[in-house]
Amino acid sequence: MIVDDKNVISFCSNDYLGLANHPLVKQAMIEAVSQYGVGSGAAHLVNGHTSAHHQLEEELAEFCGYPRALLFSTGYMANLGLCQALAGKNDFIFEDRLNHASLIDGGLISGARLQRYLHNDVSSLQKKLARLVDNDNEKLVLTDGVFSMDGDIARLPELSALCKDTDSWLMVDDAHGFGTLGKTGKGCLQHFSLGADDVPVYMATLGKAMGTAGAFIAGSEELIETIIQQARTYIYTTAMPAAIAEATRCSLNVIQTEAEHLQNLNNNIDYFKTCCKEADLNVENSLTAIQPLLIGDDEKAISLSQNLFEEGFLVTAIRPPTVPEGTSRLRITLSAKHRQEHIERLIESLNRLIN
Repeated sequence: MIVDDKNVISFCSNDYLGLANHPLVKQAMIEAVSQYGVGSGAAHLVNGHTSAHHQLEEELAEFCGYPRALLFSTGYMANLGLCQALAGKNDFIFEDRLNHASLIDGGLISGARLQRYLHNDVSSLQKKLARLVDNDNEKLVLTDGVFSMDGDIARLPELSALCKDTDSWLMVDDAHGFGTLGKTGKGCLQHFSLGADDVPVYMATLGKAMGTAGAFIAGSEELIETIIQQARTYIYTTAMPAAIAEATRCSLNVIQTEAEHLQNLNNNIDYFKTCCKEADLNVENSLTAIQPLLIGDDEKAISLSQNLFEEGFLVTAIRPPTVPEGTSRLRITLSAKHRQEHIERLIESLNRLIN
């Protein structure tokens, strides 16, 4: 990237597979603009929903293994709309303490009773659900698939089993897992060999591994129809441009036909972790493209980020309130487009600046 006229290697993008600049994806966008124009012009339910949107929804549903999928303009709006549609003031929402802000906000605006369980602690959730054993109101459990600041993965098999036992809905926000986890990039569910019966509500964003923009919710026919009728963030928002939908269709095809992008990403994750171990750098035990380097002190994290920039690297310092006090960090994200020499140079700079 070029930032303030300075060439830097970015280690903070969520473009995990490098598809935002894939030539086929860019060409698909250009051709779609010629056909559809730049903007969609209206909400989906007015006249903003084109054949491009419809085809993308069908292809996403098939790829993820669900009967239907529904597009949203952003992941934030998808999560807000989902909570509005499925929960009300007499219902209960349970969330992992480290969930993304959009899930927390969705729970708050729904009017349901919101309770947060300890991070990735199924027993903590179980105790909260046990108090409602005789309660017939809706119970909705929301979790990130991959937690955006730590890079760890939710314990979905255990969460799914618990939700089935307690007659609760399980919803997974797979923003950082979709396209990056599983043998063919189908996300957290493929990573754990789970299906639609195990996770009845699935959300993922298109602006990360897919390299485009927007989001979708996948689920049953009844779920999607309910969201269409009840989610204000779907009903009252202009649809994503059809050109974005066409570019995303191309991106989805690239993921399925060019396995080298996911392989390159996984190779870079492994190489980065090996280099960090050799350099004795305190990265978290993450298997994903998100590799946090805990610093602790806010000012030290900011200073390290600035020093790395001077040495040619863009690495964002993450500090409270995004993360808890005392856990400021450098959130390093890896891409299929990184070369080993990029990783080696970054590790060399980190080792010298920290040690």
